[in-house]
Amino acid sequence: QVQLVESGGGSVQAGGSLRLSCVASNTYQIYCMGWFRQAPGKERERVATMYTGNGLRQTRYADSVKDRFTITLTNDRTTLYLQMDSLRPDDTGIYYCGADAPRCWGDNYNCWGQGTQVFVSS
Repeated sequence: QVQLVESGGGSVQAGGSLRLSCVASNTYQIYCMGWFRQAPGKERERVATMYTGNGLRQTRYADSVKDRFTITLTNDRTTLYLQMDSLRPDDTGIYYCGADAPRCWGDNYNCWGQGTQVFVSS
């Protein structure tokens, strides 16, 4: 069973950077992993996903984070990162790591971490 543990959240001023980490276990046959976030009073939304089948590292980003966020996965598939630069107040929320889904850019992920809080002040 896949287990996910996020870390790296915190408080930062607008324009700053954070790097989130998601330590994952048992991901050998998991081909979809991603980062999601939930802002106060809003539904969870996709931030960035990665398809890793056939040796690929195929990424996709929400329009709101393109060119600011970068999703990466270590070669041993144990840690998924989200580098967040040029942060804005509307990036505030709880960030979740997800793994194992029929479609990487879908919502039906089978495994979730506990979340890590990100707060961006203006």
